[in-house]
Amino acid sequence: MSFRMSKQLWERIHHFASFPQTGVSLQQMVLFGQNPSQGTLLKASQFLLEELPIRLAHRVKELDQLPHNLSHMPSIKKVKDWYAQSFEELISFPPIALPVHLRESLVMSAPNQTSLPESTPNPSLTYFSDDYAAPSVAPTVSSNGNGNGSSTLPTKRRIPMERRRYFANTSSIVWPPEVREYNKQFTKTLEMIKKRHDPTVTTVAQGVLEWKRSCNARNISLDVQHWLDRFYLSRIGIRFLIGQHVSLNTLQPHPDYVGIICTRSATIENSRFVCEEHYAMFKGPPVQLICPKDLYFSYVPGHLSHIVFELLKNSLRAVVERYGSDQEDCFPPIKVIVVEGKEDITIKISDEGGGIARSAIPLIWTYMYTTMEGQNIQEDFQASDFKAPMAGFGYGLPLSRLYARYFGGDLRLISMDGFGTDVYIHLNKLSSSAEPLP
Repeated sequence: MSFRMSKQLWERIHHFASFPQTGVSLQQMVLFGQNPSQGTLLKASQFLLEELPIRLAHRVKELDQLPHNLSHMPSIKKVKDWYAQSFEELISFPPIALPVHLRESLVMSAPNQTSLPESTPNPSLTYFSDDYAAPSVAPTVSSNGNGNGSSTLPTKRRIPMERRRYFANTSSIVWPPEVREYNKQFTKTLEMIKKRHDPTVTTVAQGVLEWKRSCNARNISLDVQHWLDRFYLSRIGIRFLIGQHVSLNTLQPHPDYVGIICTRSATIENSRFVCEEHYAMFKGPPVQLICPKDLYFSYVPGHLSHIVFELLKNSLRAVVERYGSDQEDCFPPIKVIVVEGKEDITIKISDEGGGIARSAIPLIWTYMYTTMEGQNIQEDFQASDFKAPMAGFGYGLPLSRLYARYFGGDLRLISMDGFGTDVYIHLNKLSSSAEPLP
């Protein structure tokens, strides 16, 4: 059954899009998610029922106002309908009826209770404010009252997350079965929404290809590039919030994890296997890991794996293609060096794959730019994220940089044409940066 957007739903979407988004930090999510009770999970559900419709509404509105006729591409319309349908399901989710004493306990402070620590503005906002100083698409509301973003439109104010008290006084309360059932049903709704949006990255990419073909464009324009950055960054945030909530509600407690956040993060072999499989090799280039044994920090393993996996794929491929797949015993090693600084954890990946021409450096951060020929997206391609074989779709580096910037890090590349490439992954060690919400 196909989804149809009613006039009433459009009005609700525009209403919710007038509210600013609220960013969270890794530090806040770790502190909030430790030893959660059913009451804590209920508070989390209430936060998501308020926050997710606002984020979805911003994206639906923007998808409807894209430049260059991009909004009319079939795949873009499909994604817009997914976001609108998920928005409708969340605002229609039935509220829970609680006795007065339980409602009061959710808003009362315990005697020695503290609020969440304040998040700091995300350094990535500098890049986005510079990049999007004069966007071609209609402006979206992004000011959330906690230092994240700005807007020229009048916005409704919301209380930033750190000023809301999420440590509810729930330690001595026996929660009724209705609360557990409510949390269970809301988690199922989030799982369904997450599954619906699994193919979003590839479907949007297909929409951009449809647009390029319709106007015979060789490369995407700068305003489309900027929109893709904003859209995919928002998607990372939405999936993080959903994934964290689902994990807290469904997984057994683990000493090193709070939801999907690993508090002792320490992805090489999988990349090497893909390289060997792609080139039908017995042995790929060696990867040397130089890292202190006692280095631990909080991060989302899925995000870090995505970044490192993409970069190692690029390095492995460059080395094999430079030296030839028949030179398995002569490959120079790829070095992965991890160091801890005062502010960042920095991972440096160095290869001797021949480097990148200086004229091509600005293009590597552009979506749809690739050094591989003859690649395309099949119409029935439905991977949950961009899991292309080795390379060829031009999404690896731009998306990896967004993952790095999402929690206040960055991704930088220095290449020596004729020798090799060094890539630096900077991760915010303090985990205090709020999400950038363009």
